[in-house]
Amino acid sequence: MSKFITFEGVDGAGKSTHLEWFSDALRRRGFDVVVTREPGGTLLGEQLREILLNQSMNIGTEALLMFAARMEHIEQVIKPSLRAGKWVISDRFSDASFAYQGGGRGLNWGKLSQLEQWVHPDLQPDLTLFFDVPVEVARQRLSNNVSLDRFEQEQADFFERVRAGYYKRIQENPQRYVVIDAAQTLDMVKYKLEEIILTI
Repeated sequence: MSKFITFEGVDGAGKSTHLEWFSDALRRRGFDVVVTREPGGTLLGEQLREILLNQSMNIGTEALLMFAARMEHIEQVIKPSLRAGKWVISDRFSDASFAYQGGGRGLNWGKLSQLEQWVHPDLQPDLTLFFDVPVEVARQRLSNNVSLDRFEQEQADFFERVRAGYYKRIQENPQRYVVIDAAQTLDMVKYKLEEIILTI
């Protein structure tokens, strides 16, 4: 039976590192796994990702482009893979738009809800893993990166708003979230992920 699982968190939370391990662990258990990301996941999506991560724009434009890339991603990758019985693991999905464009940028939450209803009214993740770290920890991790995109270059107060946006989203959809303390050691996080795999 197919599953749609998303990984979320502020930049620097370490979710991408854990996503790779989690996907490999599922494959070792015999599951057919598709790993993808947002923005991106398709040829058009990756082109939009390049624009979104590197070019300044109006916040409305930013949100619309995110959902445009998402619509392509859903129709070309996510839905076909789920129909084929595969497990889809995505590095970010619509929760990120609510957190970043809604929480971080201050875009009206209702407008984002309208976009979500238009783009995927019948699709939500079966499970969302939210990797949570204090913003100062995330910023310290990002300081090791040589090249930062325009989101990663934002100030700490932006990421505090993003984190709050995620928690607002969790309050609205508590049944599909697992919050993981990503400030722990890698081994401790992996132990938690192993526990999660045993329950899904």
